[in-house]
Amino acid sequence: MIAKHLISDSIPVVKTSDTGNIALQWMETHRVSHLPIVNNEEFLGLISDTDIYDNNCGEEPIGNHNLSLVRPFVFENQHIFEIMDLCAKMNLTIIPVLDADKNYLGAISLFKLVNEFSKMTNIEKAASIIVLEMTIQDYSLHEISGIVEANNAKIMMSYVSVFTNSTQINVTIKVDVTDIASILQTFERYDYNVKASFLAQDMLKVFYQDRFDSFLNYLNI
Repeated sequence: MIAKHLISDSIPVVKTSDTGNIALQWMETHRVSHLPIVNNEEFLGLISDTDIYDNNCGEEPIGNHNLSLVRPFVFENQHIFEIMDLCAKMNLTIIPVLDADKNYLGAISLFKLVNEFSKMTNIEKAASIIVLEMTIQDYSLHEISGIVEANNAKIMMSYVSVFTNSTQINVTIKVDVTDIASILQTFERYDYNVKASFLAQDMLKVFYQDRFDSFLNYLNI
């Protein structure tokens, strides 16, 4: 999934001639804390509700104030993971999308980003989750996949959690079967540390909720 396919049609743009109060009304309507300032097709930067309050520019045109605007953006062909990373690092509620000539194409809302991420990770499809703990030196997705496939299953999703100042990682995989006893036994036979596994539907719901809560907290929502 790339940026141009994630653009939200409903996100308005702010002009330098618009007042801060107009921008605040649009932010409230669309439940965001940022809006792009665009003149013609030129992206000037993002204005936040904090910018408006701090500079007391509610009644006056935004262009009358010397705002120190942040100017984050992604190009139209960038992957959703890059977009998520930028949103997380800069605590953004929207991210502007530009073409190769840096013309403004639109913006991606955080809601759209989270929604598409959930689809990509097959959240609603019943299966099983296995969490493996290992060092980064021992990590081999090829070997892990081989163990799963040797037990007549497929990996539907995988991701790696890296710990700060540590060589330890958690590898989380989602497999397309509900009976994973043989898979777990094989992992243990190959000296893998199975940190956790989730089988029942109610347990999976708890797992998904925990992961989404962590993800939303990471994005500082």
